[in-house]
Amino acid sequence: MKTLARDARQIGNLIRNARKQQAISQKALGDRAGLRQETISLLENGNPAAKMETVLSVLAALNLELQVVTRTKGGYFPD
Repeated sequence: MKTLARDARQIGNLIRNARKQQAISQKALGDRAGLRQETISLLENGNPAAKMETVLSVLAALNLELQVVTRTKGGYFPD
């Protein structure tokens, strides 16, 4: 299933959910991504100032990828 995120808060929620599904702490995720636990917390809470490099590091540490797709007229993405 594809999950959509259109703002920093939604991206943070997706990251938090993926981290919890993998049963790892913010500290462990930070260690994997080369970041501080505090940075993971800010990201999960939707800090809009997060750098793209930071987001991509966290996604890689969670074995996730970023996809950019075009919206359709109905607002849904084709599979």
